[in-house]
Amino acid sequence: MGMKYVAAYLMAALAGNESPSAADIKKILESVESEYDADIAGKLVSELEGKTIHEVVAAGKEKLKGFGGGGGGAPAAGGAAAGGAAPAAAAKEEKKAVVEEEEEEDMDFD
Repeated sequence: MGMKYVAAYLMAALAGNESPSAADIKKILESVESEYDADIAGKLVSELEGKTIHEVVAAGKEKLKGFGGGGGGAPAAGGAAAGGAAPAAAAKEEKKAVVEEEEEEDMDFD
C-alpha cells in the first residue's frame, strides 16, 4: 500500500473528518494530480473502519518498541596515544587536499 494513501487519510482526519472515506482520499490525491487506485483506498478505509487515528498510532508505537531503535551508542574511547595521533593525521590529509585543489585550478582546459 502506498504511503500517499495513508498520508491522504491522515490529512483528512487532521482536517476534522473522524472517519475519512475512499472518496475523501481520492479528492486529496487528485488535488495534487496524483494517481488514484480505488482498490487500495478502499482496503485502507476498510482496515481502519471503527478505529481512531490515536488508537492506530498508539498500537503502532507499541509494536515499534520491540525493534530497539537502532542508533547503537557512543563509540568506544581510544587510548591516549591513539587519540593524540588522530588529529595530526587529519591535519595532514586536510593539507594534502588543499594542495590538490590548487593544482587543479592551475590547469588550463581551453
